[in-house]
Amino acid sequence: MWIPELPESGLPTYLALVEAIARAIRSGELKAGDRLPPQRRLAWRLGINPSTTLQAYREAARRHLVSGEVGRGTYVLAGSQEATLFLLKQAPADLPGHAPLDLSTNVPVLDPANRDLDASLENLRAHGGLAALQGYASAAQVARGRLAGSQWLRGRGLELAHSRVRLCAGAQQGVFAALLALCEAGEPVLVEAFTSPGIKAASRQLRLPLHGIPLDARGILPEALDRLARATAARVVVLTPCLQNPTGASMDAARRAEIAAVARRHGLWVIEDDVYGGLGEQPPLAEALPERCLLVTSLSKSVAPSLRLGFLAGPLELLERIDREAQATNWAVSPLCLAIGCEWVEEGVALRRLAWQREELARRWRLARTALGTRMPAGRTPAPHLWLTGAGLFEACRAAGVESVPAEVFAVAHTPVDGVRISLAAAPSQADLKRALDGIARHWPPADLPGATLVTDEQAR
Repeated sequence: MWIPELPESGLPTYLALVEAIARAIRSGELKAGDRLPPQRRLAWRLGINPSTTLQAYREAARRHLVSGEVGRGTYVLAGSQEATLFLLKQAPADLPGHAPLDLSTNVPVLDPANRDLDASLENLRAHGGLAALQGYASAAQVARGRLAGSQWLRGRGLELAHSRVRLCAGAQQGVFAALLALCEAGEPVLVEAFTSPGIKAASRQLRLPLHGIPLDARGILPEALDRLARATAARVVVLTPCLQNPTGASMDAARRAEIAAVARRHGLWVIEDDVYGGLGEQPPLAEALPERCLLVTSLSKSVAPSLRLGFLAGPLELLERIDREAQATNWAVSPLCLAIGCEWVEEGVALRRLAWQREELARRWRLARTALGTRMPAGRTPAPHLWLTGAGLFEACRAAGVESVPAEVFAVAHTPVDGVRISLAAAPSQADLKRALDGIARHWPPADLPGATLVTDEQAR
């Protein structure tokens, strides 16, 4: 029977127990499907009131860590590891003034002075355009969206006819639709050894086993991709070549050429998640592999999260397999988001907002370099997220009052790498970010310095 330790943390006992459940899930001590001890038995073993364990189990269920069924008990949910991302999103009512600074979620920096959305909505209202946006997207609206997508991708160096662009309700939905169309249940899929929780969740929903490819500061290792492609006979690989989530690694021209050569040799279809691409300096992998690469991007991470508008672009052979009835892509797009997104792309608003994001991220990156000094990873370009490695770092963040995401949430397989992802863009202001980073630096054990290798081949195996 799993019995947790409840170290002194200043939290109410029921919340300390919820955190113990989350820690056990992150470390692999508790796995999907494992049954938790009965509430009364656990209360007796811990010397606490049964009402406390009842409250803890209810809170853990609310946060999608566990599920309780009358007569069967309480079990760890399949998606619980990724659910730890949301562990402390809301400050408990009994902890006034104890709310941490949430740097766990990657979102664009919010400019409180920006009024682009106000202006667009007012323009639609003034010209009677809102009435036409209450149904499904029309053929004309979809055609306009594809043209806007073609225009947006031109900024990534891709000259594509609008016929080679499809719409989706954000990059996550686009990746899911691509996996649904290209893979059969049980089929192996290759991804980076650390990948986004969204990709992990999509593969679990579609019953696709993931195999992690080791990576360094320049992205996945070509020899590792070659070895895993031969060993697994996989047909599909999902990659984030530019500002990879969570590591921030970006492929240079030489690495992109090597990866493209391996993909051609093994006949791999590449799903490229380019949602951060516009924020970086490198062109997409699709430029080096146009015949076998499906690029998926959106406006969510670089322009505005509320615009649930994304684009899929690539060879017609792939697009036709994904978008046969449009139910997995076009029909999920909100006409209102589509109208505003098209207007912003067509009139240059989206590019202006992207430029502002890049400048703000560069300032925040310099701030992080000043606060962390030699602990800042070398060889990285400004990114919305910062990947740090070192023993006890997650606990150091918590001690500093900062919510981060531990490496286990991103790891495809169990790995001994200790690390966290911190979203630099999530802080409301540069002053808030500086306080957070200064606090992390104070609590970070002095002996631990980040290494150059993100995950070695041996660790990945």
